Amino acid sequence: MTSSPAATSATRLVRAFAALGVQHAVVSPGSRSQALALALAELELEGRIALHVRIDERVAAFTALGLARESGRPALVVTTSGTAAANLLPGVVEASHSGVPLIVLTADRPARLRGTGSNQTTWQPGLFGRFVRLELDVPPPLPDEIPDARALAAQAFGAATDGLASGPVHLNLQFVEPLSGDVEPEEPASVDSSGSRPFDEPVDSAGGTVGRRSVHLAAGPRTVVIAGADAGERANAFALAAGWPLIAEVSSGARFGPCLVSGYRTLLDHPEFGGRVERAVVFGHPTLSRQVPALLGRDDVEVVVVRGAGEPFVPHPDAVLVDEATADPDDRSDRAARAWTGQWVFAGRELLEQESQADEVAPPLLGGADAGPGDVAAARAFAKAELTALRAPVTRRALALAVWRATWPHDRLVLGASRLIRELDSAAGGKKIPVHSNRGLAGIDGTVSTALGVALASQSEFRDAGSAGAGAGAGAGAAGASRRGTAGTTRVLLGDLTLLHDVGALLLAPGETRPRIQLIVGNDGGGTIFDGLEVAGTAAPAQFDRVMFTPQQADIAALSAAYGWPHRAIATRGDLDSALASPPAGPSILEVRLDR
Repeated sequence: MTSSPAATSATRLVRAFAALGVQHAVVSPGSRSQALALALAELELEGRIALHVRIDERVAAFTALGLARESGRPALVVTTSGTAAANLLPGVVEASHSGVPLIVLTADRPARLRGTGSNQTTWQPGLFGRFVRLELDVPPPLPDEIPDARALAAQAFGAATDGLASGPVHLNLQFVEPLSGDVEPEEPASVDSSGSRPFDEPVDSAGGTVGRRSVHLAAGPRTVVIAGADAGERANAFALAAGWPLIAEVSSGARFGPCLVSGYRTLLDHPEFGGRVERAVVFGHPTLSRQVPALLGRDDVEVVVVRGAGEPFVPHPDAVLVDEATADPDDRSDRAARAWTGQWVFAGRELLEQESQADEVAPPLLGGADAGPGDVAAARAFAKAELTALRAPVTRRALALAVWRATWPHDRLVLGASRLIRELDSAAGGKKIPVHSNRGLAGIDGTVSTALGVALASQSEFRDAGSAGAGAGAGAGAAGASRRGTAGTTRVLLGDLTLLHDVGALLLAPGETRPRIQLIVGNDGGGTIFDGLEVAGTAAPAQFDRVMFTPQQADIAALSAAYGWPHRAIATRGDLDSALASPPAGPSILEVRLDR
């Protein structure tokens, strides 16, 4: 076999990334990227990287996103040229807004072919615009001029993991024939890879290293802490240290602890609670209610936004944007200060209990004050009530809460963009579990792919106690498992259209890892989330259904069988609890029919 500069350069580059700590790579097959793909396959045989192959590049991008979200380390995603590279855009945009580190490697024809109509050649530099932290257009390796792989990898890895500016990076790698062949031994690096910039400067960049700004908040104003998506545990820690009420969305990773406020939407609407707020400290990206943006948009509320990785949430120009916030705990001898948080917490608990009693069909407790050990009538009443509860149909709220109850700290929960995440947000109590959701742009794109990435990373043999958050900004890594087998099941709560939008992710080729993942699909026949918007009352019903509700009659059981995923249809709450408690060993789908 002849020597191939392309193969040599590709092999050196992926080995350099592995040496920096990259643990996962996702490849979509293609001719121009063959050197990268084959080098990664060889690296996998050596046990130095976990390789995942996906035929659809959009699926590949979101799978890499899920791998990086869960592990906290950058994942590689590799494609060939042309439309293959363009299909990565949705995943790159979500990673940018969420601050998730990705390293995109797109193979390309040499620059001299751009604009000539050459096959599968387009303008790949600049393809991802402002959504990448760094973009380098790397000239093709030649026999006497092979790029310094260590320096290139170090530059890309550093940009992807740059603290609060972490996010996706794009290396556009030009290759010329021969695209595969013998790999030349690597020579010592010719430059200092720690600080040199031997390649083209970034075509476009969003982010970068900036000076950190901190603020210390004195006690006094009536303050609430708001935790949006990916806020992470630091939001909870801040609220606990300050002694302020914590309003934590279900996708925040902060929905637990003694300061947590349940039923926050109702309380924010109440003049004695939301109406008295004077200051709000915001972590993460709140997206799940209308009440939080309304509060933050008020002229009489001081807003302090604590940046995390990704695009900061700035509700109005007067909001104070900081990198870090500290606070003086309220004086516990101050009766008014002490009552402020207590009123929120206890009122929230009461609301949660009331809503639970109204929604749940539950049997009475056996052995109450009027029931003795031989009380046959009481035992029969209990059995009848229990049977009624088990046979009760599943509502959206019951479905969401059942999934929440079934998930524990060793599991992972992924929430799709649908009515179900809002139902869960409005009704779930506090629980310290790892939660993921693509709320950077709150789209339904790539939910199944992202969840597969999360499952693969949490159950990977590369997972170690120090990996979570090692390279990502706040909120990107989920603490938990230490070695393969210690992570539990990844449960995914999503709607029917969210599943169908990413159905290609169900294709797991022979030889690909099949993680423990359970898709729980609430199938109400279309996009019922639009039924709750103003348009539902203003548009003609037929037109509304066609272009908004978009009804579907897909046979999810047949679809599951086609892709080799075990499927189970659920009709009652008893069956649902049973299926959630004992999921199959690998991938599976639970379908729950819901009324529109």
